[in-house]
Amino acid sequence: MARQNSKNIDYEKIANSQSFRRLSKKKNSFLWTMTVIFFVLYMLLPILTSYTQILHQKAVGEITWVWFYSFGLFIMVWGLAHFYVGKANKFDKEAKEIIDEYERGAGQ
Repeated sequence: MARQNSKNIDYEKIANSQSFRRLSKKKNSFLWTMTVIFFVLYMLLPILTSYTQILHQKAVGEITWVWFYSFGLFIMVWGLAHFYVGKANKFDKEAKEIIDEYERGAGQ
């Protein structure tokens, strides 16, 4: 079946569908979880360095733990970005399936 022109797609009907709501809830849950994890780990650096001595202790030679924690934040950001791209691709695939379902007549 040929793909319909986007002018003929009732996006409000799709947005109100159960499958879209499920996808939206799953996506929002993922995004809020990643946001909280990032924010907590990021904000721990100034808290731990300003109000405790935990990260000021020497780890290797004259290098303190603050350097390892800070470097770990860079790794975390790259890791979360990579993880997000993978999840976003899955969400995009699910969204396309919902639109395809609508076009096959389930939403009409």
